[in-house]
Order: sequence, then C-alpha cells, then structure tokens
Amino acid sequence: MSNTPSNVEFTAPDESKTFLKQELAKKQKQLMQLTLDSDPLERANLQYDISELMLDIAKPGMPEAAWGMSKESFKIYMQNKQWEDAVRCCDLLYRTELPGSIVALGNGLWLSVTYPIDPELSILMLNNLIEDTPAKADGAAVAAVVAHHIADLRLKGEKRDSIMFLTMNMIAKVAERHSQVKNQEQMNFWMSKLELNDPDIYLPRLAQVIDAIVADTWWYDRDELRAQLPVN
Repeated sequence: MSNTPSNVEFTAPDESKTFLKQELAKKQKQLMQLTLDSDPLERANLQYDISELMLDIAKPGMPEAAWGMSKESFKIYMQNKQWEDAVRCCDLLYRTELPGSIVALGNGLWLSVTYPIDPELSILMLNNLIEDTPAKADGAAVAAVVAHHIADLRLKGEKRDSIMFLTMNMIAKVAERHSQVKNQEQMNFWMSKLELNDPDIYLPRLAQVIDAIVADTWWYDRDELRAQLPVN
C-alpha cells in the first residue's frame, strides 16, 4: 500500500509539458513587446529564460533555437560585465549538445575561474568538464582540484565546509576512475604524481586544457579582460 498522503497531487508529464509551453508562449510575448529603447539586460534575461524553456521542452529544432537566443544573451551580458550571467549562458549552450557546445564550455570555464562569481556555478562548469573528459585523461583531475581550490578560496563557514566536502568527493571519484585509487595512501601518491598539490602548477594546467578545447574560438578578448581586472 502506498504511504503517499491522499491530498498530494503530482503533475503528469503531459501537464508539465503543457505548463512549459504556456510559459514559453508568455515569455515570447514579453520579448516581442520590447522596443529598441528597452533595457538590453531585460532582453537578455528574457532570451535566457526562453532558451531554458526550449531545452526543457526538447522538441526537434528547440536546441538550435535555444542556442541562438542564449548566444545573443551572452553577448549582452558580456557587454554589461555581467560575468555570472554570461557563464550561465555558456552552461546552457553546453547543454544543447550541439557541435559548438564544447567551445561554449571552454569560454564559460575561463570566465568562471577568472572572475569571483558564485563558486557553485564555477564548480558546476568544472564538473561539466570532468563529465566530458575521458576517464584516463589528466584534465579531469586538474578540474576537480581547481573546483576544490575555488571552494576553499571563495567560501566561508559552514557553506565552505559543505561545498569542500562535495569537491573532495569529486576528486575521489576522478582518482578512482583515473587510477583505481581506493584509499588515502594511494590518494596521496596520486596527487603527488600528477602534481595536484600546487596551485602554481595546476591552475596553468587548467588554462592549457581550456585552450585545447576552445581551439582559438574565443568569444571575447582575454587580454582586454585581464587588463581590466583589479590589481591586488
């Protein structure tokens, strides 16, 4: 016998799809009502929301449409120095699984490591890289260690502890699939062997990994952005 309370209602898949389509139509109507004088960030936000809905609906042609919308939002966010929103667009573009998705991931990764955005979003992007990297490749190990580094650097208190527990598990999973690491002694040897204990080594290695997956298809001028960074 089910223990589910009788007053609990579940949304059937068909009802969920109907809701998503209604939300999509509403957002599209709002977008059509914008004028040339409208706030560009309002346009970018609506286009991003529409892109998310399109991916959720997952009909043929939707990923391509979502790509166009979200890429335009990305450009607006970059122009307005909204780095976190720009990274969210890159994550969405990556999730379309279209041919350019890996380039989108690389562009988002560079921003998410360079700028002090929400560390959980940065870690999400690094986990995307881990999932897209062959088990035996060192790039996943570097990404996992950088995720741990970001959690340590950008978070405080209980939030830091909980996220660092998560990133330590990410490292452990990568180590197991990479080299069948099962215990702390093996972990220590593995970390030392791959030079994963020194940020002066693993951060430049991540940069090399990102360079490799972007393959010069950068959507912004990194030198210009570096020059605008505050000097510590």
